[in-house]
Amino acid sequence: MSDDTGASTTNGPTLPSTTDSRQLSRDPAVIRVRQALLEQRATGRTFAIRGPAQGPAATAALLGVDVSQVARTTVYRAYDLDRQQSPLLVVASSGHDVDTVKLCEVLDLAHLELLEANAVEQLTGFPVDGIAPVGLREPIETVVDVALSRCVEVWVTAGHPRAVFSTTYGELLRITAGHAAEVG
Repeated sequence: MSDDTGASTTNGPTLPSTTDSRQLSRDPAVIRVRQALLEQRATGRTFAIRGPAQGPAATAALLGVDVSQVARTTVYRAYDLDRQQSPLLVVASSGHDVDTVKLCEVLDLAHLELLEANAVEQLTGFPVDGIAPVGLREPIETVVDVALSRCVEVWVTAGHPRAVFSTTYGELLRITAGHAAEVG
């Protein structure tokens, strides 16, 4: 794996730099995430995953970490008790499924449904399989899974399916202005 500059890194798994990773570092969505991380003074770095990552388990294997350390970011349409709707971004550990019934109870919502892929991209500026919780086109209420608090290091998608950044649970809460909640 290489960082966003294409150089080999020492604070995470290392793979040789490739032309593909240099191209990925010029992707506008990845640049937006890197800028947001800089503005928030985040300590983690962005990395390009070499080769196609086919879901959280494959990403974890490529990173050499447990699947619970890989966060997946999903956007839902949340309906409050008055049936008013708004988007809700959930950053959850890939170690378990999001329990939408439980999450509705915790957040005092009537219903949650996944936002359609084209709506996700319009709202966030990211493809549905590359949603980052920072660098969004507009602020979205965010919930961060408390299961991630058990991980020393968390890996989050950085605007592209093959781009990730490393962070900690506390930093993730801070940079997303997220609310901690049990989601699984």
